[in-house]
Formats: sequence, C-alpha cells, structure tokens
Amino acid sequence: MADAIVELKNVSVYQGESLILSDVNITVNRGEFVYLVGKTGTGKSSLLKTLYGDLTLREGEGKVAGYDLSKMDWKKVPYLRRNLGVVFQDFQLLTDRNVNNNLKFVLKATGWKEEKLMDEKIADVLDKVGLKTKGFKMPYELSGGEQQRVDIARALLNSPKLILADEPTGNLDPETSDEIMQLLFHISRDYGTAIIMATHDYMVISKFPTRTIKTERGKVLDNASISMI
Repeated sequence: MADAIVELKNVSVYQGESLILSDVNITVNRGEFVYLVGKTGTGKSSLLKTLYGDLTLREGEGKVAGYDLSKMDWKKVPYLRRNLGVVFQDFQLLTDRNVNNNLKFVLKATGWKEEKLMDEKIADVLDKVGLKTKGFKMPYELSGGEQQRVDIARALLNSPKLILADEPTGNLDPETSDEIMQLLFHISRDYGTAIIMATHDYMVISKFPTRTIKTERGKVLDNASISMI
C-alpha cells in the first residue's frame, strides 16, 4: 500500500535472546493517529525501539517510512531516524541553551549546514506548535506544556513521515494534556504525519478516541477495547 508508513508482517520482537512479542501484524497509514497501550513490561517500549531501529528485526517483514527494518545496520539507522520524530515524556531539552539553539543543535546533528535555512525551519516548526515568539527563552523559563511543545517542534524538524510519542502527556496536568493532544491530532490531520503514541493515560484516550493497539501476553491486539485495561 503506497500510503503505509509502518508495515509489520509476522514480526517477532526480541530483547537479547528473550522473545517479547510474536506474530505482530500492524499497518499504520499516512496521517493516521494510533494509540499504543498495555501494562508495563508487555512490550510497548520494545515495539517502539524496533520501529526506531534500536532493536534489530530478526523475524518477519517490517518497513518504516520506506526503510526495510530487516536490512538495518548502524550505517542506515541515522537515515531511518531522519524520517522519524520522537516525542519524550520528560522533554529532554538541553538546559544550557535557548529554544532556538536546542532546535539548531538537532538540525546540525542531522546534516543541515546553511544558517538561513536552519533559521527558517526553526521559525516554521515553532509557528506550527504555537511558540513563534518563544525561541529566545531558556527551557527553565517555559511551562511544562511549552517545553512539551518544543519537544514536538523538535520532532517536526526533518518533516517526519512518522512521530513516535512516548507518554507525551505523562508529566502534564489535564488541561495542558488536552492542548498537547489537540496539537498532535492537528499535526497528523493537517500535515499527513502518522503518529503512534504510547500512553497509560486513559482519560486522554476517552477524550480523544481513535484506533488503539494493545500489547498483551506476548501479542499485539489491533483495535483493542481499552476499558478497564
């Protein structure tokens, strides 16, 4: 399927020699928003790491953003990751530099060289997340919600086909969580970015319902019921 950003067929996910998930079959299309739920220790992180190229795909077929996961090696992983954005629960901003320079650090690390183009890109992503005027602020001068918006802006820098969001509302109050969710849904809808969001926040899921996949007993269940997980 031309619009498929993630395609896993008969995949087994390993951590070392331990089989974590087996017979995983998932397709996520362009612009689709999918929740990834499941109890701690059921394989959510391992699945994300496989998509991100952190765990080697040993069994089955897997493609992410056009890259064949079974043929990944350390030389190819950076190219895969340029097509991905990752949003963290704890923001992971560099505390010794302002917002603009946090974003510029990532651009330089992924091969950007021209200052003018970098400045234009930074202005663009900050505008998309509603922080147009905050580029000169230090991380400690921002609220938790604003820091998470910077994290999302960082994930957007290389116009990713897929964003992997790992508990992005985990450290936020309910009102700020709602704002971040609205922003993520806006990004998937308006920019065609596929988003897979790992979460334990069932209040968020009930407010913003969409397709849900669940890790449970070594399997991945698609469109799982999330009531009383």
